Amino acid sequence: MSERLKLRRVVTGEDERGRSRILIDGPQAAEFRSGELGGLYEIWTDTLTGPIDAADTVDWGQGKPVLSPPRGGVKIRWFAIEPAPEGISDEEMRAFTRARFVEMGAADHQPDTSRHPAMHKTDTIDAIILISGRVKLLLDEDETIIEPGQVVVQRATNHAWVVEGNQPALFVAVLVDRS
Repeated sequence: MSERLKLRRVVTGEDERGRSRILIDGPQAAEFRSGELGGLYEIWTDTLTGPIDAADTVDWGQGKPVLSPPRGGVKIRWFAIEPAPEGISDEEMRAFTRARFVEMGAADHQPDTSRHPAMHKTDTIDAIILISGRVKLLLDEDETIIEPGQVVVQRATNHAWVVEGNQPALFVAVLVDRS
């Protein structure tokens, strides 16, 4: 997905004279591929403590992607979901999805997967913007179709994303931990 869409991050900062400049201009820093079903593409993570250090040159999008931001922090990422492969059994989908959540450090974020194997609950408030594709947002009691340009404010509820049709879905997500 990243090659087709040429995902690009532009991160600004300041030089030693306090003049604004571009610190990073390029592709995502870290990628977590989940096989044929999509992946996470990290953009930035921040702790939201203290003043912003615009002279800091550390790439805070590096490192192994994890589902949630740090305590009291924020995480910005792209995430992609591919259509489910034809012929995949429910059992295979459950095993695959469970393994990905464990790998992301989120084994405890799947309280009830009875509606769909990818159901999960984050402890964050999230702004999820669909960039391309078409998806169904599944909740325990409701569902709705999301189209490109639409935003979901995900407020620490159990949910899953399911691709509608045969085109992959690409999102931008901003996750904020309020603990």
